[in-house]
Amino acid sequence: MISKLNYFNFKNFKGKYLITNDLGNYLFLSQQEFEKLCGRTYIEDKNLCDKLLKKYFVVDGNREIVINEAANELRNHKSYLFEGTQLHIFVLTTNCNQSCIYCQASASTLKNSNKIMSREVAQKAVDIALQSPSKNLSFEFQGGEPLMNFEVLKYIVEYVKERNKTIKKEISFNLVSNLILADDEIIEFLISNDINIATSLDGNEYVHDKNRPYRKESSFKIVKEKINKINNLYKEKNKKCRVQAIQTTTRFSLENWKEIIDTYVDLSMENIFIRPLTPLGNSKEHWNKVGYTPEEFLDFYRKCCNYIKNLNNRGINIKEGHYSIFLSKILKNDYINYMELRSPCGGTIGQMAYNYDGYIYTCDEGRMLAERGNESFKIGNVYKNDFNSLVNSKVCSTLCTASCIETLPACSDCVYNPYCGVCPVYNYDKTGSLFDQMPGNYKCKIYKGILDLIFEDVFLLSFL
Repeated sequence: MISKLNYFNFKNFKGKYLITNDLGNYLFLSQQEFEKLCGRTYIEDKNLCDKLLKKYFVVDGNREIVINEAANELRNHKSYLFEGTQLHIFVLTTNCNQSCIYCQASASTLKNSNKIMSREVAQKAVDIALQSPSKNLSFEFQGGEPLMNFEVLKYIVEYVKERNKTIKKEISFNLVSNLILADDEIIEFLISNDINIATSLDGNEYVHDKNRPYRKESSFKIVKEKINKINNLYKEKNKKCRVQAIQTTTRFSLENWKEIIDTYVDLSMENIFIRPLTPLGNSKEHWNKVGYTPEEFLDFYRKCCNYIKNLNNRGINIKEGHYSIFLSKILKNDYINYMELRSPCGGTIGQMAYNYDGYIYTCDEGRMLAERGNESFKIGNVYKNDFNSLVNSKVCSTLCTASCIETLPACSDCVYNPYCGVCPVYNYDKTGSLFDQMPGNYKCKIYKGILDLIFEDVFLLSFL
């Protein structure tokens, strides 16, 4: 006898029904096929029955065997839960030399020289990070502007490499910087130590300088010159690396979608991550000036994606980050360790943020909230805690519970559940609760809209 294997979610999609299950499998069914599934008469339709069996929507034969097979798939789908904390964010300073309209830090903090990480704090933070059972560790340097504390950055790289001679993990280093302070000495150190470089590039000169003003000159001209310089050095040294860029969308970006993409193409960037603004920090305080509705962002995002497809058709290679991540999950069921798009989220169990003062947070968003006086997402201190005490903290377990979307109202019934994720920090800052009413949630609307767009393309491919 054939019976339903597990609960599935569905939605009406372009005259058909899109169904998904916990394994990330999907099918488009006609009205008639959907009625057969719900009425358990699909066994009479061999073609439909085979499709449902293959994707674990139904099961025949030995139920326990099939359930074990499905469990193995789910285990692979959630393999990040068995790997330990991989991403370790070091906030070397909250001082900055720019005054970005959406950023937590600002140039006004330049005088606060005490807001920099000491070598002692850095060493203790590294010792904790190296206790993670993960074989692959990523050390990410952030700020403020991390190059304002370059000596400690160098110390961390050298100390990690020395410690790793005995523990032998796979280590990567990443820098997120505006590159204004990246002189020849700094660039040489970064390249020679294989430190991956990412910088903010919000678009063309108008948008970038509007979003990221610099008191002396155009920050766009500086970052463009530094990107080209570093990429040329990579080429000279026969390294396949390239500077990566981070785009943040503000109200000033919305009418400049073409110019933003063209800027990335002109700089030979092959990836652009169209990021919606998160209402935290300065952006929350100035939302009426810099923010927008989910619908406005999605209109902008659709225009960007359509233009990127047009460029691809002309032989120009550029991809959008969210689109690539979601599409990989949908078509390949790939495990992609993007912290916000996993369930539970990456807070503590996937990433930790070590602040300049030695306090440790679930993630950088949790640290940002602490900068505003709310320390709900603090999990410890480098002087008092070890790795095990951090991942066994009540804050960590609470965050996992709050971000396990398979159990959250509305999320558990959503057809996009297998591909999505939630941010409890954002929910808590917005509503005072870790559990927001998702259908009206800003981030929920944006992710649903992006997935609608992607499944439109998947739908077209399915019926070519």
